[in-house]
Amino acid sequence: MSDSIPRIRLRGLTKSFGAKRVLDGVDLNVMPGRSMVILGGSGSGKSVTIKCILGLLTPDAGTIEIDGQDVLAMSAREREAVLDRTGMLFQNGALFDSLPVWENVCFKLLARRRISRAAARDKAAEALASVGLAASVGDLSPAELSGGMQKRVALARAIASAPELLFFDEPTTGLDPIMGAVIDGLIVDCVKRLGATAVSITHDMASARRIGDDAAMIHHGRIVWTGSAADLGHTGNAMVDQFARGEREGPIEMELRR
Repeated sequence: MSDSIPRIRLRGLTKSFGAKRVLDGVDLNVMPGRSMVILGGSGSGKSVTIKCILGLLTPDAGTIEIDGQDVLAMSAREREAVLDRTGMLFQNGALFDSLPVWENVCFKLLARRRISRAAARDKAAEALASVGLAASVGDLSPAELSGGMQKRVALARAIASAPELLFFDEPTTGLDPIMGAVIDGLIVDCVKRLGATAVSITHDMASARRIGDDAAMIHHGRIVWTGSAADLGHTGNAMVDQFARGEREGPIEMELRR
């Protein structure tokens, strides 16, 4: 695949729930090997955008292309093949309480019968080591883990199948600043090691700068800015800079007053 072709390309994406339009023509390119961070306030459409890409929601209009192919026009089998190349870190980990850690980590591989249970233990130990956890953690239950350890296990699960596309939903939510920085560092390391393309949504500006190469801000269901994640806070776009700095006064507040 050419590096000039976006790994993910969204055009005119719309999605409504009843009378409420959440996505109102989202246009976005995510280039191969890049880490894109999507920013925006609550209800701005960040999560809905990711869910549309993953096929958890069907947009009302627009196109979603992955590697130049329109996934909305794919057959169920073709769409499944695309999803097989993705990994997801959910906001609250979403670990299965009834399964030990090693089964959680290799759940996708086991469910698709791509690995034996014996081999899954070794694969889980390898994935756990990549996020700084000992193999012995694999025999614990999720309830025995701290919040930071649960997040690491969830990251190990996301990367266990060596995906080409990775999605991160508020990866530092519920973590203290130090553990948040640790998780961000692990995310960067894992994405680079896999050579993957990543899309993250976050409210944490420090996290966005650490894990993002590129950033985009969504507001009222539209992408209002894209640029370098390193520029967040001094982009020259009043709306983005207000959000990044957490300032009360600015164009976003003015809109809320109307």
